[in-house]
Amino acid sequence: MRPDVKGVRAFRTSPRVQNHRCGRQCYRAAIRFRAEAKLGPTALLAAPAHIITSGEEQTMRIRIPLIASIVVLVTFVSGIATAQNDWPAYGRDPGAQRYSPLSQIGPGNASQLTEAWRYETKPSSSDGKGRQSNTTPLMVNNVLYFATPYQSLVAVEADTGKRIWTFDHQHAARTSRGIAYWPGNRDAPSTIFFGTEDGFLVAVNARTGKLAPGFAKEGELDLKPGVKADEVANAPYGLNGAPAVYKNLVFTGSHLQDYGSFGGRGDVRAWDATTGKLVWTFHTVPLPGEAGHETWLNDGWKNRSGVNVWNTFTVDAQTGTLLMPVGGPSDDRYGGDRPGANLFGNSLVAVDAMTGKLKWYLQTVHHDLWDTDLPPQPTLVDVVKDGKKIPALIQAGKTGLIFILDRRTGKAIFGMEERPVPKGDVPGEWYSPTQPFPLKPPQLARATWKRDEITKFTPEQQKYCEDLFKNAQNDGPFAPVRMTDTVVFPGPDGGFNWGGGSYDPRLRYYFINSHDRGAVQKMVAQVPVTERPTGKISGAGDASQMPFIRKNAGSITNPATGWPCQSPPWGELFAINVNTGDVAWRVPFGRVESLEKIGVMNTGSYNIGGSVATASGVLFIGATDDQRFHAYESKTGKLLWETKLPANAFANPITYLGKDGKQYVVITAQETIVAFRLP
Repeated sequence: MRPDVKGVRAFRTSPRVQNHRCGRQCYRAAIRFRAEAKLGPTALLAAPAHIITSGEEQTMRIRIPLIASIVVLVTFVSGIATAQNDWPAYGRDPGAQRYSPLSQIGPGNASQLTEAWRYETKPSSSDGKGRQSNTTPLMVNNVLYFATPYQSLVAVEADTGKRIWTFDHQHAARTSRGIAYWPGNRDAPSTIFFGTEDGFLVAVNARTGKLAPGFAKEGELDLKPGVKADEVANAPYGLNGAPAVYKNLVFTGSHLQDYGSFGGRGDVRAWDATTGKLVWTFHTVPLPGEAGHETWLNDGWKNRSGVNVWNTFTVDAQTGTLLMPVGGPSDDRYGGDRPGANLFGNSLVAVDAMTGKLKWYLQTVHHDLWDTDLPPQPTLVDVVKDGKKIPALIQAGKTGLIFILDRRTGKAIFGMEERPVPKGDVPGEWYSPTQPFPLKPPQLARATWKRDEITKFTPEQQKYCEDLFKNAQNDGPFAPVRMTDTVVFPGPDGGFNWGGGSYDPRLRYYFINSHDRGAVQKMVAQVPVTERPTGKISGAGDASQMPFIRKNAGSITNPATGWPCQSPPWGELFAINVNTGDVAWRVPFGRVESLEKIGVMNTGSYNIGGSVATASGVLFIGATDDQRFHAYESKTGKLLWETKLPANAFANPITYLGKDGKQYVVITAQETIVAFRLP
């Protein structure tokens, strides 16, 4: 408390305070003082007691209006402190840094973490089969909110796990990956928004757990009109990524099919958070006359599906910019019916959040044939380069490439170049001659394959992998899938996936995890069907794709399916210095217990889900398929603590301060929400 007391004394003797006549002026002076004194947001919480009891104030002639103004200031500052203790958005803040200023749990005591409580989402009436959940909870004012894989939204006490309310719905049961909190306004209460797999955006009163009747039709907005293709009756349209909120708007992407060219459109839309009325639409496949339309040749844009934001958005609140990480076009493996670069597929697109007007874009893959989406949220950071601070962002993708961009322009801060890439042999296919590569950081996920990289842990595995590779080939980064067996890295899951990264603004380190699980693929001819009236070649599916693993050998994904055929590491955790673009550290991430039993260690494993960085220098992450939850030292990558969970935690954790003054770390492990704290 000593620095705070010193700061209060400085406040008492500030000439600006002495000279002001209080009211709103004193309030503004106090805000200026706090900035000048470089005090933390809690520095003035004790100020009123000091000010009204010290004799110095009498000589300063501070009167009741000043005291009232300071009380207002203290209330304001207390609100800031409360907000800092919460986790009110999918990425905690609109810029998705996934960084918490809390420091109660640090490198010196993280090993003492213990389970505080757990909440089982499976109802007693369930069919007994387990359901996977990737949901990221939110915490606001000591209430923890989360979606379950059993068609419900739940609110519990954040420090006890005791249920407050449950909202049950009748929509498709696939769980929402995340939810959004809107604080409300004079016309509407605080609201939780979440999407459903059958295409509804649902608004629930955050206090009562009841539908918000003023939003759309009694709290439920049907997202399908205007984007669901009538020509393809069975084409899916849903929303399992987290919506995003900014001011009075709610932003939605979509979940569409990967295979089959035609279906629902991936347009991004903004809705009035109070009424549910449509405010603007951004066509991710540009219509005639719109920027980018010329990149769809031979009318390949018509009824095109995919090109959607299937995870979630980031908001640059300083500039009012919505950042949209857009996925690839459908069909994911065949593009002969959509020649051209195919904007805005595989692009980070920046638009004015209030109007949807295009500001800039960066396409990270031209004419995608690999399902190389951009599932991670963009992360807002500051880069110091040549002595200048640059407002920047980081966008990662399934390719294992990381783009560090000036967020004002979308230009790569450390440079980018178009490099020639191989051409395939699929009849009628259109191949981009080049693909964009950032000069820094290097490609961090495996993108090539050589025969001598086959693992030799057992003779059986070696033989299986050699036989699998015998007639296959790999042409390096962006190797196109051919009409014969092709080894593809990264595989369908990446690289980097929807878990995304976190950022420590003190270290200026960006943390992200990846896995290397390739596939053997080939293109096969198909009979045209209604859903693909022009398609005669298809990609992965059925026998045309095999995971590049040794079956029945104790897998990185399932003990019954096998180990990867390529040499480890199979999963890694990285720290990137954003000021230089260099890798600060990298460590194998995840365990394969079946290999550890025969003395093979540090292989890393399949992982999906993200991390949380904290001010104390601890990085929390689940993600691995070994059921572990981990704490790493942010500066070095040293493993500080891990514990076994009831199931794999393919989800993003959060951390917050409970009303009991304890810091909690919470993660979803399939059907169970688990909370940890210090004893």
